[in-house]
Amino acid sequence: MSETLLRDAVRRLAAAGIENPRLDARLLLEHAHGDNALFEALVCRRAAREPLAYITGRKEFWSLDFEVGPDVLIPRPESETVIEQALAAFPDRAAPLDVLDLGTGTGCLLVAFLKEFPNACGLGIDVSQKARAIAHRNVVRHGLAARGAIDGGDWSVAGSYDVILANPPYIETGDLAGLEPEGAYEPVLALDGGADGLSAYRAVVPVLAVLLRPGGRALLEIGAGQEGDVAAVLALSGLGVVRTAPDLAGIPRVLVAAHRG
Repeated sequence: MSETLLRDAVRRLAAAGIENPRLDARLLLEHAHGDNALFEALVCRRAAREPLAYITGRKEFWSLDFEVGPDVLIPRPESETVIEQALAAFPDRAAPLDVLDLGTGTGCLLVAFLKEFPNACGLGIDVSQKARAIAHRNVVRHGLAARGAIDGGDWSVAGSYDVILANPPYIETGDLAGLEPEGAYEPVLALDGGADGLSAYRAVVPVLAVLLRPGGRALLEIGAGQEGDVAAVLALSGLGVVRTAPDLAGIPRVLVAAHRG
C-alpha cells in the first residue's frame, strides 16, 4: 500500500474532524491487512465519524482486549476508575469475593475485576440479548467462564454480593443531541439517563441496598457534576458515600458506597 494512499486517508480524516487522524489511519491500515479496497471502505466509515472501535470490533480496557459492537457502549478510560477503586476497597487480592456487574455491556468491568481477583466469582447482567452475547464471548475470551456468568435482566437480580459495579446511563436526554458525532452510533439505552440524568440511579440504588452485603461496597460511575445528586439518591436507600474518586481528568467519576452504620 502506497504512502500516497495513507497520506490521503490522514487528510480526509483530519478534514472530517477526527482528533488523531494519523493514528486512526494507521490502525485502519493495519486492520485492512493490505487490502486497498477494504482500507478505502474503512476510511469512509471513520470519516463518517463511526467510532474506530466499532470498525475494528475491538477496544482495550484495563490493558485487556475486548470485543465490541454497536449493541454495546464502547469501554472508556474513565471507567477504569471503577476498577482502581475496587482494588483500593479490597486490598486482599486473594479474597473470595462475589461480584455483580449491573448493565454489564461488553463485560469489561466484570472481566477486569475477575482478572485482578483470582478467587472471585461474578455475574454480569444486561437487558440486551445482543450485549449479553458479546459479554459472554469476552468472558470466555479471557478464560473466565468458570468464574464469570452473564444473564439477562434490568436492575433486578437475586442473591447477595460483596461488590456491586455499575455504570448506568447518566447523560441527560436533552444533551444527547449535543454529543460528539460518534455518540450517534452508540446504543441510546446505554447513554440516556432521563430528563435529569438520574433515572437509572433512582432505579438501581434500591436494588443495591438489598443486594449489598454488610461490609460490601458498591462502585457507581457518575457523570460530571452528579456527585451530590447521586449521593442524595443513595442516602434515600440507607447507603452512604465512603469515597469519591476522580478520573484522570480530575472529574469526580466514581462513588464508592456502603451501608450506613
